[in-house]
Amino acid sequence: MEPPDDPVNPIRFACRSDSLEQYFNLSNGKFSVNGVPLLTEVPSNVTFNHFHSIFQSSDAPLPVLQRVRALSHKGGFLGFRKEEPSDRLMNSLGKFSNRDFLSIFRFKTWWSTMFVGSSGSNLQMETQWVLFDVPEIKSYVIILPVIEGNFRSALHPGTDDHVMICAESGSTQVKASNFDAIAYVHVSDNPYNLMKEAYSALRVHLNTFRLLEEKTVPNLVDKFGWCTWDAFYLTVEPVGVWHGVNEFVEGGVSPRFLIIDDGWQSINLDDEDVNEDAKNLVLGGTQMTARLYRFDECKKFREYRGGSMLAPDAPSFDPKKPKLLIAKAIEIEHAEKNRDMAIRSGATDLSDFETKIQKLKQELNEILGKEESTASNEGCGSCSCSANNYGMKAFTKDLRTKFKGLDDIYVWHALCGAWGGVRPGSTHLKSKITPCKVSPGLDGTMTDLAVVKIVEGGIGLVHPDQADNLYDAMHSYLSKVGITGVKVDVIQTLEYVSEEYGGRVELAKAYYKGLSRSLQNNFKGNGLIASMQQCNDFFFLGTKQISFGRVGDDFWFQDPNGDPMGVYWLQGVHMIHCAYNSMWMGQIIHPDWDMFQSDHLCAKFHAGSRAICGGPVYVSDSVSGHDFDLIKKLVYPDGTIPKCQHFALPTRDCLFKNPLFDNKTVLKIWNFNKHGGVIGAFNCQGAGWDPKEQRIRGYSECYNLKSCSLHVSEIEWDQKIEAAHMGKAEGYVVYLNQADELRLMTPKSDAIQVIIQPSSFELFSFVPIKKLGRNIKFAPIGLTNMFNSGGALQELEYKTSAAEVSAMVKVKVKGGGNFLAYSSESPKKCYLNGAEVAFEWSAEGKLALNLAWVEEAAGISEVVFAF
Repeated sequence: MEPPDDPVNPIRFACRSDSLEQYFNLSNGKFSVNGVPLLTEVPSNVTFNHFHSIFQSSDAPLPVLQRVRALSHKGGFLGFRKEEPSDRLMNSLGKFSNRDFLSIFRFKTWWSTMFVGSSGSNLQMETQWVLFDVPEIKSYVIILPVIEGNFRSALHPGTDDHVMICAESGSTQVKASNFDAIAYVHVSDNPYNLMKEAYSALRVHLNTFRLLEEKTVPNLVDKFGWCTWDAFYLTVEPVGVWHGVNEFVEGGVSPRFLIIDDGWQSINLDDEDVNEDAKNLVLGGTQMTARLYRFDECKKFREYRGGSMLAPDAPSFDPKKPKLLIAKAIEIEHAEKNRDMAIRSGATDLSDFETKIQKLKQELNEILGKEESTASNEGCGSCSCSANNYGMKAFTKDLRTKFKGLDDIYVWHALCGAWGGVRPGSTHLKSKITPCKVSPGLDGTMTDLAVVKIVEGGIGLVHPDQADNLYDAMHSYLSKVGITGVKVDVIQTLEYVSEEYGGRVELAKAYYKGLSRSLQNNFKGNGLIASMQQCNDFFFLGTKQISFGRVGDDFWFQDPNGDPMGVYWLQGVHMIHCAYNSMWMGQIIHPDWDMFQSDHLCAKFHAGSRAICGGPVYVSDSVSGHDFDLIKKLVYPDGTIPKCQHFALPTRDCLFKNPLFDNKTVLKIWNFNKHGGVIGAFNCQGAGWDPKEQRIRGYSECYNLKSCSLHVSEIEWDQKIEAAHMGKAEGYVVYLNQADELRLMTPKSDAIQVIIQPSSFELFSFVPIKKLGRNIKFAPIGLTNMFNSGGALQELEYKTSAAEVSAMVKVKVKGGGNFLAYSSESPKKCYLNGAEVAFEWSAEGKLALNLAWVEEAAGISEVVFAF
């Protein structure tokens, strides 16, 4: 993989092809595509330039350059000119109404989601892109606000159905008045091709990021893992982590990666001893004004004694303690919210509130008790000790000694070091407390505790000249102590503190360059999970190396605001985030659908989506809080997973609908396996964004059963070369995983009609039917005990004799359990790993046999049917 700072020779070529028709035209106040008006009342100061007139040179690979050149006539750039320069400029691009659109907008600083409507005024602030349905020409058009010079842009709603574009630098010292390419437009007759083409064009134009196809994803995308966040929050410590990993192994599913989330770092508050860890932090929120004061692990990890958890008398762990701590911390949080509400309502006597809060804090301290453990050695937390048989290095060594399949151990950190950055004077780096300035565009987003706390405390910002040093100081140490990657969170904060540093684009470039270089030097170039990063400038500036990242907000096990229905409807909201964000983010990074808890009320709902999302499966289960029966429907005993070959995306008929609260649409997502396609139907109705309240809230009237239809044609087979041939089959077997039913379908068949309960789903496997000999029809389904049944099929081979009097099917299957195939006739014999075995066949075509997991064969069985 090429390091981002390697010298390159930009390639120049003529983009223009005079023989190809230009699709877009701007004239007489109308912006049209193939003669169809898209925007009207376009101001006279708005300009349009075809792609070839803007393009200069690029370091993109030749195949990408050639692809972009061939399609350059389908895209171009919108710009505008103002008389007075400013650091923040708003301009109308025109207006539209009565045209369906799908958009992605930031509902928090760091998280984006979908929104649909039909006019410019329906757009939400901080819209990252808008996709139009143009049925008049059976096509789709995207408007993508981008980066030009030192300015980043987003779309906003205007009055009277106008679309506004906002270009901002993030610094009053950086001003401009003219833009030639502040938004990109592109047209295609296929919405999925449209995304590929548009982001490929921008990759060539901007030269600041790389597409997913140019990068290598980390190995954990194919595996099962455990993240400590919901299990411990900030109380994470070695003994609890050890027992957590051990429980999975004993339960029959070995994690292949571990993420030690927030809580392991050496952080403290400004008014605390500069050499001591902050005390008694439990919930997310309490640490958001804390700052990093050293680059190694905090005391509870630093004092881990090597070998202590391997000994016969290894310390035990009380799984009730984290839950007690979390419950008490939630009580404190609610008491503080009640006090703050009283203050806002004008109350002057707060003594009762303060008394209650202090009492609860004392109870919390009593639960915490003394931070002692037989896994630590009192007084042995020095740097010299830690470098030998103490601390994170000793802990990771012991983990790998005990748990042989644990390939990766990642740890969490914020982009600026910790939530509050790096404490000035505590390290060798130049850091200063920088006040936060939130862009006016974010006034239209949801109130967020994290933003409130960060603005309250400011960020201890390391000077951008030392961004390289910051990341290398953290990552080189972590790499030496056995950490193989990082989960980088709180990414979208640089825009708050860019005033003195040339604006948000320049500051981001410095930080992302340092991060990319460190990633290359310390974590094999790709050992990073990006999180809290769902804004366009991260994707355009920060992804030279980063190839993997979150596509949804956090998994919330319940509504933090106390809505009891939030336990249910928030789970559907999460799936909508992930499915629609994957459309654009998946062009640049491999989508990560985040963790969930296997014992949650909606765990099965989550599990169904993770099974076909195309990314890793990981959970944040509490110690002793597992549903292993459910996990085993997703994960093999060796910690690998039957992963789909693509990333899941919404079907076309969901693109301009609202699967959250239109009271009718079921979310359908499609994907591929090696030998078939899959569609998941999820009833996510019951919640969504409220533009008036500027928050995601429940719509309980929509939380009920829904009907939907499915057809094999809804799988976009042509989106992967290896899958294209499967879309040309004459017939398919359809397996309904939850109903355990087989059906037959042809491309001309009527759609399948199903009813889906709220917070429920069905998975449909579509497998091409193969004709064997003169009369036999066959299609392998896979393992029906796995949610992604077809993901278990590793290899498939058909053979027919010359006279077509006999035939053979050879299938290699990974996993144990019930293997199912469709066969119009009963086989004469069946062989399992070379030995003849019995099988079951029924007149409706079900052909089944049981497979055992054979460890020596990595769980792979060879099944042969002779006809």
